[in-house]
Amino acid sequence: MTAPEPDQQRTEDTEPLRVAVIGSGPAGIYAADALTRQHRVPVRVDVMDRLPTPYGLVRYGVAPDHTRIKGVARALSKVLEHPHVRFVGGVEFGDTLTRAHLARTHHAVIYATGASVDRHLGVPGEDLPGSVAATDFVNWYCGHPDSELERFVLGAQEVAVVGAGNVALDVARILVKTADELRHTDIPQPVLEALAASRVRTVHLLARRGPLQAKFTAPELRDLLALPDVDVMVPADQVAIDPADVGGPAPELHQVARAARTNLRLLSDQARRAPRGCERRVHLHFWVRPEEILGTDRVTGVRLEHTRLGADGHLVGTGETTVLDTGMVLRSVGYAGVPLPGVPFDPVERTVPQKEGRVLDPSGRPVCGDYVAGWIKRGATGVIGTNKSDAAGTVRSLLDDASALRSGASELVPLETVLDELGIVHSGYGDWLRIDSAEAEQAEELDRGERVKLHGWGAYRDVIGGG
Repeated sequence: MTAPEPDQQRTEDTEPLRVAVIGSGPAGIYAADALTRQHRVPVRVDVMDRLPTPYGLVRYGVAPDHTRIKGVARALSKVLEHPHVRFVGGVEFGDTLTRAHLARTHHAVIYATGASVDRHLGVPGEDLPGSVAATDFVNWYCGHPDSELERFVLGAQEVAVVGAGNVALDVARILVKTADELRHTDIPQPVLEALAASRVRTVHLLARRGPLQAKFTAPELRDLLALPDVDVMVPADQVAIDPADVGGPAPELHQVARAARTNLRLLSDQARRAPRGCERRVHLHFWVRPEEILGTDRVTGVRLEHTRLGADGHLVGTGETTVLDTGMVLRSVGYAGVPLPGVPFDPVERTVPQKEGRVLDPSGRPVCGDYVAGWIKRGATGVIGTNKSDAAGTVRSLLDDASALRSGASELVPLETVLDELGIVHSGYGDWLRIDSAEAEQAEELDRGERVKLHGWGAYRDVIGGG
């Protein structure tokens, strides 16, 4: 083989590697960050999202009263402002824009689409009106444009939240906070008004396992326990546990993580406090699981089976049941990924099969040019920061493949060329900044915090135009 001429070699060395990132949540933006921080290969990155707004669950999943965590968006914005990164909104990967189209525009694709749907309980009555996914409620109070205002009419006085993770605690906290306590947050004004009219006074948090197995973190638990006008009821008998006691009938306590010990201490302290007679209450119930959601035309209650750990450490039912009279049930038992058209998918794990971030085909071979990051890669685990190291690992694999990606690609065309051919109207980072400014202006007009989110697709179109 004849060696390339010097000018040709320089062109090959300096020709940017073009990477499409599908999804503008933390995983996708951290992938773009890792790509632009390295100096091995010149890159150009298009971060694409079906929404005109970036940041994914930082914008539409973090509870509105967690303003410190929402500050992560400021760091993510610096990535999108990098000269070699472009945000392309209003573009949905799927039936219209396919992998074949992106093969004409990019050397590689990183799928960072997260885990966007809830897991089901699989019990009778789960489809009754009033039985809904916590993810839908989170979308509603976070102002996701897909969520309709009328989706939640909070007319029930008692609500059950099934789950023992941070999202379950977020949902419970938002349900029992007053509108005045949420006024400084970015909750859309129509949603705030709906919460002000809420009749909810009691929330039952239902955990299948015990306090040592709960998935919520100590900061989330502290936020719940610190609510000034809410009684948080913790059953003393369920937290009367000595984690240092490795004898007796509880061998599962041999290895108790420090975080679980902290949670147990906080719960034990709370159990010793006398109720203050507050109008709003949160009851924590451990060792129960829904057996049936009750009602004919809508939810009227939930039948719970009491549980315990069997000799093998697996959860088993005791046969003893309890009925709670609740007018709504919100399930918060985890997120799951959804299949992407033309991309391998594991229906059991609800993730894209991969090794070191490289997408694997059904035979276990890497799919050339396809990579994955975030929850769609590893499942819905970890916190926002976990996505940074996860994305960095994927990017290392992609950069190792850079030469093969270049040699295997035909001459690329601009992304705009393909979008125009498909009739896809897209937005950019400047459009997002206009939305951002409109939300800041709305907050000033309403005398509410730093920003108040726009509500609904119509409001976005009024700001940036489009069909």
